[in-house]
Amino acid sequence: MKYIETQILPSLGHAEVRIIAHTPEAARAVAEALRQRFGGAEQRSYPGLDGNTRLHLTVDTATPAGPARSWLAASRTPVGTGAHSDET
Repeated sequence: MKYIETQILPSLGHAEVRIIAHTPEAARAVAEALRQRFGGAEQRSYPGLDGNTRLHLTVDTATPAGPARSWLAASRTPVGTGAHSDET
């Protein structure tokens, strides 16, 4: 993974989580476990190297998780978001 010192930190009370897995199912299972603990999960999925899956979440560490959402609802990218500057 490429590290860039100029990365913008998430807002206070939020954390960026990056998951790299061999299969989309494995990445989703980890994301689902995080969603059960933390609220405000925003999910972005990208193809990784060698056919891997990269899944990125922004979680709200200050708010407990609300009612469970389906994977389909949770995986929709909010309007106006896209890859970070260090992602292609």
